[in-house]
Amino acid sequence: MGQVIRSHNDVWIRAEEESAVGSLRRTAVALAEACGFDEQDTGRVAVAVSEAASNLVKHAVEGVMLIRPHPELAAAVEVVAMDRGPGMHDFSHALRDGYSTKGTLGIGLGGIARMASGYDVHSVPGRGTVVGMCFTARGAVLPPSRVSGVTRPIGEETVCGDAFAVVGSGTSTTVMVCDGLGHGEAAALASREAVRVFLEHADRHPGFEPVSALERIHRDIARTRGGAVAVARIGAAGGPVSFAGLGNVSAWIAHPEGRQGMISVPGIAGHQGRTLRQYEYTLPEDAMVVLHSDGLSDRWDVAADPGLVARAPSVAAVTLLRDAGTRRDDACVVAVRPAA
Repeated sequence: MGQVIRSHNDVWIRAEEESAVGSLRRTAVALAEACGFDEQDTGRVAVAVSEAASNLVKHAVEGVMLIRPHPELAAAVEVVAMDRGPGMHDFSHALRDGYSTKGTLGIGLGGIARMASGYDVHSVPGRGTVVGMCFTARGAVLPPSRVSGVTRPIGEETVCGDAFAVVGSGTSTTVMVCDGLGHGEAAALASREAVRVFLEHADRHPGFEPVSALERIHRDIARTRGGAVAVARIGAAGGPVSFAGLGNVSAWIAHPEGRQGMISVPGIAGHQGRTLRQYEYTLPEDAMVVLHSDGLSDRWDVAADPGLVARAPSVAAVTLLRDAGTRRDDACVVAVRPAA
C-alpha cells in the first residue's frame, strides 16, 4: 500500500505565559527522545522550540503550538507555531544573522531555520504568522512534504469528531476525510471507523477508485452515527484528480489565482445517500488540493493570501485552520501538494 498516514488527536498548546516555554520545550524533548534522537539532536529541538515559544509568548496574539510525530515520517518531530499577531512585512530581514526578537534566546528566526531539518513560514501583516519546523536525526531522510492535515475539537473538548487518512503509492496520493455527525466521542467513533475501513479497503484493493472506497465506508459505518465523507486521489502535477464525496466535506483545487470546488452528493455516510458518483478534474501545475470539514468556512480566499499554495502542506493547512476555522464545531483540514 505504500505510505500510510492517519490523523492524530492533535493537542494545541497555548503559549500565552512564560511558564508555557518550559512546558513546550519538555514536550518536544520527550518526543525527540522517543524518536531516538541523540543528545545533540535533542538539544537542537529544545533550543529551537524554546525560541519559537518565547516569540509567541512575548509578541503573538492567541499563540499556540502543535508538537507531534511528523505525519509523513514517524521518526521525525513536527512543530507548528501559529498566531494571530502582527505578522511580518519583511520575512527575509527576520532571517538574517544578527536579527533576534528582543528578550528571547537570541538566535532569532534565522537560527531556528538552521537548527531545523526542514522549515517553512507564512506571514501576512495584520493576520499573523505560521511557522512549520521538522526535526530529524542527523543523516536521516527528510519527509517528502507532500501532504499534511490537522484537526481541532470544538470548544474545550479533548476529542475531535473529524478525522483523516492518507495512502500513497508512487506519484499518487489518496486522501479520506470524515466529519462524524455531531461532536464528542460518538462522532469520533464514526470517524475512526471510517479511517479503519478506508485503510483496510486500500490494503485489499491497490489502485482502488475513490468511489469504491466511499461505497465501502458508506456500507460499513452503519453501526455508528455516520457522517460526511470525501475521498480524493491526487496524481502528479498537471495530471488528474479523482473525487467522490457524500455530505458536506468541502474539496478544492487551489491555485494562485483562485480555486475550483469539487462536487459531493447530499447525504450521510452510513445512513442515507443516493447513487454515489466519482468526478474527474485536472490539476494545474502550481496547484494544491485542500479537503476540509464544515468546521472551516468555505469563504477563505486563496487569491487574497499570496503564496499560500506554495507553502509546505502543514503550514498551508494550519493557516487555513486559523483563518477559516470556527470554534463552534470540530475542524479538520488536509492539504496535498502533487508530486513533481
